[in-house]
Amino acid sequence: MNQSTLTNTALTILRVAVGFIFAAHGLQKFIEFTIPGTQAAFAQMGVPAAQIVAPVVATLELLGGIALIAGVLARVFAALLVLDMLGALVVVHAPAGIFVEKGGFEFVLALAAAALAIVLTGAGRFSADATLFGGRGSKLSVLA
Repeated sequence: MNQSTLTNTALTILRVAVGFIFAAHGLQKFIEFTIPGTQAAFAQMGVPAAQIVAPVVATLELLGGIALIAGVLARVFAALLVLDMLGALVVVHAPAGIFVEKGGFEFVLALAAAALAIVLTGAGRFSADATLFGGRGSKLSVLA
């Protein structure tokens, strides 16, 4: 394997793994916690406008995760997910320190960093973005 193939394989692995985690957390907010339960939890955690933010975050994490898995508009969704995780870090997790077992920010920081890597690199060659937007002369090649 050459470096380009290894890099694209690594991007695919990263994108699919991170997408799966986000999609699972979004689905959990809908099915297990429910949107009213998520709204209540967000309000208790001090999230501003929890009634609005909870369904938005649940939808973003579910659809954004699926988009990352497929590599569709990966940079756009990854950027939104970075903002989601930075919000969670600052509003909820930072006061608890780094370690997740104490409610800390290590997990959301790792997800934010992984999503930021996708923003910076794109979805890679093995993605819908590369197929849709990766052609030479494409005006939307920045999305690939």
